[in-house]
Amino acid sequence: MTAIVPPAIDRAYLLETLASLLEIPSPTGMTDAAVMFVCRQLEQLGIPFKLTRRGAIRADVRGVQYSPDRAIVSHLDTLGAMVKGILPNGRLQVVPIGTWSARFAEGARGTIFTSDDGRVRGTFLPLKASGHVFHEEVDTQPISWSNLEFRIDERVSNPADITAVGIQIGDTIAIDPQPEFNANGFINSRHLDDKAGVAGVLAAAKAVVDAGISLPMDCHLLFTISEEVGVGASHVLHGDVAELVSIDNGTIAPGQNTCEYGVTIAMQDSSGPFDWHLTRSLIELCQTHDIPFSRDVFRWYRSDAAAAVEAGNDIRTALLCFALDSSHGYERTHVDSIEALARLLTLYMQRPPLFARDAAPIGPAGDLPTG
Repeated sequence: MTAIVPPAIDRAYLLETLASLLEIPSPTGMTDAAVMFVCRQLEQLGIPFKLTRRGAIRADVRGVQYSPDRAIVSHLDTLGAMVKGILPNGRLQVVPIGTWSARFAEGARGTIFTSDDGRVRGTFLPLKASGHVFHEEVDTQPISWSNLEFRIDERVSNPADITAVGIQIGDTIAIDPQPEFNANGFINSRHLDDKAGVAGVLAAAKAVVDAGISLPMDCHLLFTISEEVGVGASHVLHGDVAELVSIDNGTIAPGQNTCEYGVTIAMQDSSGPFDWHLTRSLIELCQTHDIPFSRDVFRWYRSDAAAAVEAGNDIRTALLCFALDSSHGYERTHVDSIEALARLLTLYMQRPPLFARDAAPIGPAGDLPTG
C-alpha cells in the first residue's frame, strides 16, 4: 500500500479563492456566475469536469481505480430573498430563499437582479424602522419576514414607479456579503456557508495536483447549486460512487462541540447517523496526521449528503465541517479551520478503499468489459 503523503496547502490560494467567491452573488436559483468561476479554477488545475443539466459541477481527479470511487461535495448556492409583492408605498414585500431568520435580514443591504438584467440596490428594513417615529415599538415589533420590507434606492413612491424601474414579482435579491479578512486569520462575512467549504475543497485539489500524488481511486469533486433549499447532491452523483464526504459548516454555539480552529467531524445530523466506518476512518486520519479535530452532533442541520441518501443512492456518507459562528447570519470562521479541512481532504483522497468489495477489478473507462 502506498504511503499517504500530506501535501502543503497553499494558504494564499485558499484565501484568494474564498475572497473571489464571496464577491460573486449566488443565491439558490442564480448560481451561474459562481459555477463559471469554479470551472475556471478547475481548468487552471487541469482537472476535467462536466456540468449537469441543472448546472451543478462534477469534476474528476483521476486515480488508479475507476469504479467504485468516491466523491467530495460542497455547495455554491447561498441564502437570499425574492420579491413577493409591491406595497402601496413603493416598497417591496419579500420572502427568503433558503432558511434564515428575518433577524439577520434587518438592516442588510442587497441587490435586486431584475428580469431585464438590471440591478437595483436597496435595504431590508422592519416595517417600523425609525425610533423617532415609533419609539419603543421598534423593539417590541415581531421578528418575521412578514414584518420586513425592501426599500430600493430609487425615486419611487407607488407600484407604478416600481414597475417603471423594471422590478417584478419573483426577482431575486442577493445579500451583500460584507467580507472582512483580518490579519490574525479571522474571516467575517455572510455566505461563508458554504463558500469557505468550496475554497477548502479547491485548495485540497490544488495541493494534490501540485504534488503529483497518485490516488488509489477516482475522486469526484461535486459542487452543488441548491443545498440551501434541500436538494443538495441528490442529482449530481455518478452511479459508481461508494463514498460521499459532504463539506459544510460546523456551528459554534453553547451545547455544541465544534473545533473552532480545526475540523469538526459530524457523527449525526437531523437525517440520522453518518456511516460508522467512513466517519471513523476520517477520525483516524486526523489522529495519525495531527490535524486538530472534534466530534459533534447537529440536531437541526442537514447537508448535501442527506439529500443524496434520500434520493436512493447506496453510498456511505460522512460530514466534515469548518468552524462557523453565527451560521446563516453575519458569519465568522478562521483560516486555520478551513486549512485543516483542506489538509484532511488531501489525506482522504489518498486513503485506500475501506473494504475489498469497494475495490473493483475495473480499470480506466477504456478498459471496461463489453458485451
